[in-house]
Amino acid sequence: MGSISHVITTTNPTLPHLTFTRSLGPRLSHSNCPLLSLPPTRVAKRAGVFAEVSSRSSTTSAAIDFSDPVWKIKFQEDWEARFRLPHLTDVFPDAPPIPSTFCLKMRTPINRDFPGQYSSDEEWHGYINNNDRVLLKTIYYSSPTSAGAKCIDPDCTWVEQWVHRAGPREKIYYKPEEVKAAIVTCGGLCPGLNDVIRQIVITLEIYGVKNIVGIPFGYRGFSDKELTEVPLSRKVVQNIHLSGGSLLGVSRGGPGVSDIVDSLEERGINVLFVLGGNGTHAGANAIHNECRKRQLKVSVIGVPKTIDNDILLMDKTFGFDTAVEEAQRAINSAYIEAHSAYHGIGIVKLMGRSSGFIAMHASLSSGQVDICLIPEVPFNFHGPHGVLSHLKYLLETKGSAVVCLAEGAGQNLLQKTNATDASGNIVFGDIGVYIQQETKKYFKEIGVHADVKYIDPTYMIRAIRANASDGILCTVLGQNAVHGAFAGYSGITVGLCNTHYAYFPIPEVISHPRLVDPNSRMWHRCLTSTGQPDFI
Repeated sequence: MGSISHVITTTNPTLPHLTFTRSLGPRLSHSNCPLLSLPPTRVAKRAGVFAEVSSRSSTTSAAIDFSDPVWKIKFQEDWEARFRLPHLTDVFPDAPPIPSTFCLKMRTPINRDFPGQYSSDEEWHGYINNNDRVLLKTIYYSSPTSAGAKCIDPDCTWVEQWVHRAGPREKIYYKPEEVKAAIVTCGGLCPGLNDVIRQIVITLEIYGVKNIVGIPFGYRGFSDKELTEVPLSRKVVQNIHLSGGSLLGVSRGGPGVSDIVDSLEERGINVLFVLGGNGTHAGANAIHNECRKRQLKVSVIGVPKTIDNDILLMDKTFGFDTAVEEAQRAINSAYIEAHSAYHGIGIVKLMGRSSGFIAMHASLSSGQVDICLIPEVPFNFHGPHGVLSHLKYLLETKGSAVVCLAEGAGQNLLQKTNATDASGNIVFGDIGVYIQQETKKYFKEIGVHADVKYIDPTYMIRAIRANASDGILCTVLGQNAVHGAFAGYSGITVGLCNTHYAYFPIPEVISHPRLVDPNSRMWHRCLTSTGQPDFI
């Protein structure tokens, strides 16, 4: 098998049929009902690790016959089947559940070695029922023309869509003394990585796990013989959240899936926590599938790490809030430089390969940005309705201007290359430098003085520690990742959904990057704040 950066096609196994109770939300069917055969998955092309994954999330409505009087029921049944969480009992139907060792009323074990005597506290009501659900969408759109409307049918019929609530279960499928848990951080740096690592270790120890290790430098750590496991304990991770970066290090790419699973077997790892973005999660799902193929009792749990906030179905991912907050420093510096100069123009480039969430939110929160450019919204740079023309207008009317753009914006203006990074992502041209140079050239040609300053704070933002908001998010994500593993799930990730924490099957959140909707209220708010025209 090729390396971890090669394209892998993942397929959805046939999933058990699930019923839906309209008044109380979804309920698992425990009867021996027939299997629901799903149509073949569609494949979306994406540059990156394991680029080909199921994209049924965005294509399901195309196959629905809305003239069928029971289409809503069929849609809900299909939805429940798609979002069913893979479980160890799918492969090991006789795996016995045991009472949970996680109980906050008694955090110190009676017997440190857990020789099989598991105490349960019937009075503690802190467990999540397996039938608990979180409502995915909370807005009822009365018309497809409503701002940001996401409708299933032409009439915008209300259809409840539920996902599984995250948290500790009363029954678990691993004995803590038999667990060897591993944590790996992949991709680039992101504020909050150490917070998640810390909380995973702490929660594992509360369950009673003694054998916890970190895999150094991403997936590479599974194959590089010079890299050894990092023993982890509460004592080791106690204060790592006070620093940015990753205690374990990060890297892109890595060995093939078979090699990684071979390494898991050799090391005796049966619980793996993978911290990373879309590509890393695609890799985690491939590892999960390979473990199932080999009938290994291994849980692979993802924790979404993408500073760009581009994971589907989730309110936000960790590192995003910190990035938006830290970006204020760069924007404010650009504003001061521009405002203090004669005909000053400040340009700030922020992260966002495919999604402009950071640039949009940073512009909206700063109140100092005149032009916000994101990948999702095309624009003309030259011409009577272009960005340069508007910059000229701003200098004439305000005397200065501030431009905030995402790194993936305006790539059509640059010369394309076939270069890719270790993860298979296309290497973008520097749109910030291009805009800086073209702006200087334009104003020189028309004989207007312009003092252009360019700021790229990317690596300063990536390397800082998480702020308070992200610190809380990382803490809860880390805890729920451990709860999901002990509950017997695998091939899942955990995220924030309508302010509640939920579990998702990995293929449903990585089919393509989450994008800013140009018709959303948030983008309209940004345009209201900047006052910019359409540039088309």
